Amino acid sequence: MTDSGRLRSDARAIFRAGVARVDPRPMVRDAVSLDGNALTVVAGNGSETWDLSEFSRILVLGFGKAGARMAQGAADALGDRLSGGLVVVKRGFAETCPGLDVLEAGHPVPDADGVAAARTLMAVARAADEKTLVLVLVSGGGSALLCAPWEDDERELTLEDKAGVTSLLLASGADIREINTVRRHLSAVKGGRLASLLHPASVATLILSDVVGDELSSIASGPTVPDLSTWADALTVVTRYGLVDK
Repeated sequence: MTDSGRLRSDARAIFRAGVARVDPRPMVRDAVSLDGNALTVVAGNGSETWDLSEFSRILVLGFGKAGARMAQGAADALGDRLSGGLVVVKRGFAETCPGLDVLEAGHPVPDADGVAAARTLMAVARAADEKTLVLVLVSGGGSALLCAPWEDDERELTLEDKAGVTSLLLASGADIREINTVRRHLSAVKGGRLASLLHPASVATLILSDVVGDELSSIASGPTVPDLSTWADALTVVTRYGLVDK
């Protein structure tokens, strides 16, 4: 083999090793382990263990561009202890996930399929009780894929509202933290609201970060973590990029 051929071969091997190292399926499979009734989730420098004899169901809910591969890893680890669940992925990214429903939706601008998927996932979340353990799998792109426009007794947003705001923010030059600060305040699931819907179930969230600094509330707009931003912060972003009148 010539020197140039050897360099090409080495480069390909390095590339393949790099891709394999960040494959979400083995990453999740390695983070979730089952020993009898003891389910342990390891992430970062911490771990948590649950006694599965205390639960009647184990569900997986996932959303994001890496959702299918993450869900496959969870299914690998849980085996026949997995009761069901669903994962929402970018259109064209669907893969078979044993025991789980896979739904496709639009990205980066949310669409009607994302709204339907969010409603389905929210219904599953509301049905979870204190005997349910839920593994939530979050990855980049989840903000658009899980689209649940806010509504209450006084106001109701539409898909068109959210899609329009998303398009304006994407074109404005705002960074992902700023974009998601606004999106968290227009959603029924972002900014920790999915965690509220899941109560009183036990919840473990595995998050695959695509945000520099790994700010959890910015990854898919933090559906299971506290939102420390305010309405004023969201308005500041809209004002900074000259979008108030739009």
